[in-house]
Amino acid sequence: MPNRLADSTSPYLLQHQDNPVDWFEWGDDAFAEALRRDVPVILSVGYATCHWCHVMAHESFEDETTAEYMNRHFVNIKVDREERPDVDRIYMDAVTAMTGRGGWPMTVFLTPDQKPIYAGTYFPRAPMGNHPSFMDVMSSVSEAWTTDRRGAVEQADHIAARIAERTADASPLPRLGDIERSVDRMSSVFDRVNGGFGTAPKFPQAPALELLLRTAALRPGTDAAKQSLDMLTRQLTAMAQGGIYDHLLGGFARYSVDAQWLVPHFEKMLYDNAQLARIYLRAWQLTGIDLFRDVAVDVLDYLDSAMADQHGGLHSAEDADSEGVEGKFAVWSWEELDEVLGEDRDLAAAIYGATPEGNFEGTNNLHRFVGLAEISSATGMDVDTIMERKRSIDDRLRSVRAERIAPSRDDKIVTAWNGLAIRAFAEAGAILEEPRYIARATAIAEFLLTNASPDDHLVRSWRGRPGHRAFADDHAALAIGLYTLSQATGDETWYTAAEQHVAHLRSGFADPAGGFFNTSVDSGPLIARPKNTQDSPTPSDNALAMEALLLHAAFTGDTEAIAEAGRTMQILARDALHHPMFGGYALAVWLTHLSGINEIAIVGPGDERTAMERVIWDDFRPNSVLASSDGRGTSIPLLAGRTDSTGAKAYVCRQLACELPVESAEALRLKLQLGADSD
Repeated sequence: MPNRLADSTSPYLLQHQDNPVDWFEWGDDAFAEALRRDVPVILSVGYATCHWCHVMAHESFEDETTAEYMNRHFVNIKVDREERPDVDRIYMDAVTAMTGRGGWPMTVFLTPDQKPIYAGTYFPRAPMGNHPSFMDVMSSVSEAWTTDRRGAVEQADHIAARIAERTADASPLPRLGDIERSVDRMSSVFDRVNGGFGTAPKFPQAPALELLLRTAALRPGTDAAKQSLDMLTRQLTAMAQGGIYDHLLGGFARYSVDAQWLVPHFEKMLYDNAQLARIYLRAWQLTGIDLFRDVAVDVLDYLDSAMADQHGGLHSAEDADSEGVEGKFAVWSWEELDEVLGEDRDLAAAIYGATPEGNFEGTNNLHRFVGLAEISSATGMDVDTIMERKRSIDDRLRSVRAERIAPSRDDKIVTAWNGLAIRAFAEAGAILEEPRYIARATAIAEFLLTNASPDDHLVRSWRGRPGHRAFADDHAALAIGLYTLSQATGDETWYTAAEQHVAHLRSGFADPAGGFFNTSVDSGPLIARPKNTQDSPTPSDNALAMEALLLHAAFTGDTEAIAEAGRTMQILARDALHHPMFGGYALAVWLTHLSGINEIAIVGPGDERTAMERVIWDDFRPNSVLASSDGRGTSIPLLAGRTDSTGAKAYVCRQLACELPVESAEALRLKLQLGADSD
C-alpha cells in the first residue's frame, strides 16, 4: 500500500512511495508527530538519479525489518534535495561538520525541533570498513534519546548554533591582479596530461570553467589569459574526446570515475549540460576549434529532444542505470559490435577505442582519444572515406540504442536549471542564427512564466503541478536567462519579466549585511536561513544574484544595484580568491564588471541594424549588453531618447559615459575593439 509520498510531485519521493517506511514529506506535520510521540526524526535526503540513494533504499528502506524499526522509534522524513535546496544546505553543513565530508544519500537524525543529533551519508545494511550499519546507527541514536536525552539535546543545540552562526565576513573587493592570481591557484591543481582539476573522480566544474573562459576573453595578452585558455582548451578537448561524453546521442555524464575522463558515472544532469553547451560554444568563438562548436550543437540537440517536456521546459536528469545496471543503455560488448556492424566492427573499434576486453565491466564505453587522421595513417584509408563509414556506423549504433530500455528520467522541471538553459539556447540561437534554439529558449521562458508561476509566484519546480516556492537561485538564473533572450530576440517582454524577478530577488532575499539568503523573507521556519556562497555544480545563489544585478544596472543605470553587487562580492571575495574552484563564477562576473561594461543601444530600421547586432554575437564579448529597437517606443532605459532614428545608429556607453553614435557595423566593431584595447 503506498505511503504518504504517493501524492508528491518529486520523482525521487515517488520512488519511495511503496516502501514499508511510514515516510513524511518535510513540513510541520512531521515534526508535530515527532513531538507528540516524543521520538527523534530520521531525515533522508537524496535525488532521483543518485546511485547510492538507490542502493540504500533497496538495502534498508525496502526491508520490512528495517522499516519496522524506523517506524517504531522515529518519525521518518524524505526530502528531494533538488526541490528543497534550503533543507539540503542546512543539514549538509551538519554532515560536513560532523564527518568532514558530504554527499548523498544524506542521513540526519534530528530532534523534534529540527536540530541535528547525528549525521552521515550512506549507511550500509551490514557494517563495512569504517561504515557502521544503518541498524547500528539507529539503535545508538534511539538509545541515546532514551537514556541520555540531555546529552543528545546539548549536542544538537551545539551543532545547530554552529550552523546558524556560519556567515561570511565582508572582505575588500577583488582587483584585476587578485583575480589573475586566483587563476594561478587553479593552474597549480590542473592536470596537464588529462585535463581537468585534481585526480579521480573528475567533475566538469562548469562555474570554474566560466572563470577561465572570461579571463581568456577579457584579459588578452596577459599570463592569466594564456594560462586560462590553455587549461580551458585542454579540459574541453579531453572531455569531448572522453567517455564522459555520449558520442552517439550527445550530452555529458555527471563525472568521470577515472582521471582520463574515460568511464563516467552515467547519469546526465540538465545543469551540467546547459552550462557546458554554452561554454563549448563560446570557447569555439575564442579558439576557432570546430570540435567545440560541434559538441555544443550536439548537447543542445540532446536537451532539445531527449530532455524536453511537452509543456515547454526541460527535465532534470537521466539515471545512470537501466534495467538495474549502471551504463547498460550506453555500453557495448565486443560481440554486440560484431553483430551490429559486421565488417565495420574493426573500424568502429579504432574510432571509439573498443576492445574485446572492454573498459567498463567487460563492455566498451565509447571514446575518441584517437583522431581520424591517425586512423587514416594506420589504415591507409582517406579521412573522407572514414567519415562516410563513421556516419553509417553511428546510424546503426543509434538504431540499436533506440531499441534498448532507456534509463529512467527525473522529469520534474527545476526553475534555476531551466534558467541556465534559456541562456544557453538563446545565445546559441543568436550566435548560430538557428531559429530552433530561439524557439526552445522561448518555450522554456513561457513555461516558467506561466505554469511555474501560479498567481505570479515563481516555484522551484513543477511536475504536473507547481512545487515549493522559488529560491534565490531560481529568480536569479531565470532573470539572467530572460535578459539574454531579450538581447537575442529584441523582444522587450523578456526584459520586463527579468526586471520583475530582479526586483523580487532584492526585496525578498537580500541580506542587509550583504549578499542574498537562499530562502525568502516569508519562508517557513528552519533552524537557520542558509546563504549559499560557494559554487557547486551550478553557480552559487550569490554569484547568480550578483550577475543579475549587474545586468539590471547595465540596462537601467541603477547605481545602487552596482553597489549592492559590490556588497555581495565582498561577502564572496575571501573564499573565492583562495578557493577559486568553488568561487570561480563570482570571480568571472566580477572580472566582467571590472573590465567595464559596454552598454550598447542599437536603434533604427533596416538591415544595417541587424548587421550591427551581428557584431555583438559574432565574437565572445562577455562585458557587452545589447538593447535594440526598430525606432518605436521602448521600456528599456538604455534605449530612452534613442528611438526616433531615421537610420540605424549604435550608441556605446561605458563606465557611466556615452560616446557619439556610429552608423555602420564596421564602425561599431572598431569602437568595441578600441575599447577593449584601452583596458
